[in-house]
Amino acid sequence: MAPARTAWDAELYEARHAFVWQLGQGLIDLLDPKPGERILDLGCGTGQLTDKIAERGAEVLGLDASPEMIGQARQNFPHLRFVLKDAAQMDFEKKFNAIFSNAALHWMLDCSSVAAAIARALRTGGRLVLEMGGKGNIAHIEAAISRVLTRYGIDAEEARRTFYPSVGHYASVLESAGLEVRFATLFDRPTPLEGDQGMEIWLRQFKPYALELLPPAERRTALTEMVEQLRPVLYREGAWVADYRRLRIVAVKV
Repeated sequence: MAPARTAWDAELYEARHAFVWQLGQGLIDLLDPKPGERILDLGCGTGQLTDKIAERGAEVLGLDASPEMIGQARQNFPHLRFVLKDAAQMDFEKKFNAIFSNAALHWMLDCSSVAAAIARALRTGGRLVLEMGGKGNIAHIEAAISRVLTRYGIDAEEARRTFYPSVGHYASVLESAGLEVRFATLFDRPTPLEGDQGMEIWLRQFKPYALELLPPAERRTALTEMVEQLRPVLYREGAWVADYRRLRIVAVKV
């Protein structure tokens, strides 16, 4: 059975989690888009990085499976093209010079089908430049969620709608689809969260489905428990930090 779709709060995402695209801007330098290139922004969210790619002169298309995100992207950047589509099902008649993806592929659980779709969409010699959550990403956060849900008698595995692969795992997936990995790195990137309620807001944004497993009357208490379990390890010098680890890969279709 396919996991239920996550309904995104695009306004909260833009208001409190701008770091997602701000920290992804360095990935555009790695992509190095050229004027006239045809580029797909895979998992484009609300479109900020799609616009940055377009500023380099490329012909860019933003794709996302979230109606909320695509709707906001179209409002933000009406001069750009955005399409609502499941990445695993995408198929384009005209191939791309490059595919760019920031903080999106870890939400796409059918990674083999997504890799195959990426390979179909790229021309021979075309490049894939990606960053996603890697092995060990948000380990403290996921452990706290698991402990709290277990205390309420809920199987914590039901709350996992992401996967965070190792370099070897994801490189193997891409290579099986006909993409040659040229560069890969896994690195820690502790990420500051804004305000004293930063962790609570992060959980509401990125793990709402975990809370929805609980009866409505229990959700507020459970959220507070998760936050307080994380305070000793992720609240540092008066500020919250998310324990991010990122996987960054460059691959070429052969």
